[in-house]
Amino acid sequence: MRCTINGLLLVFCLVFGGLGIGHAAAETTILALGDSLTAGYGLSKAESFPNKLEAALKKAGRDVRVINGGVSGDTSKGGLSRVDWLFADKPELMILELGANDGLRGLPPSETRKNLAAIIEKAQAAGVKVLLTGMMAPPNLGREYSEEFNAVFPGLAEEYNTLFYPFFLDGVVADANLNQGDGMHPTGAGVDVIVTRILPIVQQALDDLGQKGAS
Repeated sequence: MRCTINGLLLVFCLVFGGLGIGHAAAETTILALGDSLTAGYGLSKAESFPNKLEAALKKAGRDVRVINGGVSGDTSKGGLSRVDWLFADKPELMILELGANDGLRGLPPSETRKNLAAIIEKAQAAGVKVLLTGMMAPPNLGREYSEEFNAVFPGLAEEYNTLFYPFFLDGVVADANLNQGDGMHPTGAGVDVIVTRILPIVQQALDDLGQKGAS
């Protein structure tokens, strides 16, 4: 656009003519990488965690897009195998929710840790901020396994200096009113609880990226 230095036309050129003044902040892309808890097993698309998180963030004045990178039944190894092509969408923040199926299958916690560490390293190398969410081992696997498994997540958060949400299903697990008939997957109401509880730390992550919400 050719701008003439002339009164109101100058103002118009400054605002709309490509100098950046008055432009809205760019949309932030968030990748939710996870298993069925992220994918929305047994729920409609509208009830899934990524969809409801995006809606909550937009209500808070955040210009975001949340990508559903959840695959039902996925393990930490499965997430590692597909994370590179998910980065093609250029996310700036990744919510990493994996490990539940590792625990259900009794996979060695050392392998879970190795896979999650590799995902975090790939994210950090790509300049993607990480919010790691924790998971708890099923109680039937014994105390020794549970202690080793449960320690994986806070240990990784400390080692890689990531934001950390200790337990993805906090406030939902074991509540029949918030879970589907299998007792493992949240209902839409359960997803609401998850979103409400995790929202502050997601907003913190966006603040760290420089995106401010509504005042």
